[in-house]
Amino acid sequence: MPVIVSNIISLDGNYEGPDGNPMGLNMDGAFDAYNLERICAAGTVLLGRRSFEMFSGHWPGVAEAPADPQDLTLSAVNREMSRRYNAIPKLVASDSYAPPADNPWHDTTEVVSGADLADRVRTERDRGVGDVLIFGSRALWHSLLGQGLVDELHLMISPGALGGGTPVFADPCDLTLIDSRGFEDSGNVLLRYAARA
Repeated sequence: MPVIVSNIISLDGNYEGPDGNPMGLNMDGAFDAYNLERICAAGTVLLGRRSFEMFSGHWPGVAEAPADPQDLTLSAVNREMSRRYNAIPKLVASDSYAPPADNPWHDTTEVVSGADLADRVRTERDRGVGDVLIFGSRALWHSLLGQGLVDELHLMISPGALGGGTPVFADPCDLTLIDSRGFEDSGNVLLRYAARA
């Protein structure tokens, strides 16, 4: 099964704003629905430590949070995303981190050292139980991309420029466009690329 990177970026190619905050990106209903689509096709989620800490601090409680019509993060799509995220096996790439026992994802998470990561990704790819999905985790997927271990990049382009920040690519990269998609009631555009070996 493929290793798929799924990220949202700005129109000017940034992964996050100058202050390190990605919240200037258009994380609307189309973005949420696509994330759910991707996790439904996944057998494993692979994350870097920073992304793991951020996501495990947000997603676990969404499914059962009290109703609040004003809070768009509690949509039916995001509640289902929370349930899927809570249940799916997760790998965290780190040489020093261990999820604390009170982390809601503790029992569904395994930490893999940098020395073992490439072999583990190959093993997960070959298991054939679903995509190996990477959300966020830019430094992690850059490393895997350089080793030929990323099969596809799914980049959702947010309809605005951040005017600076962290570029999504740090090094030259040769990709092949395999699909593009617009979304009703959203300015986001999805570009799917195959990574060339």
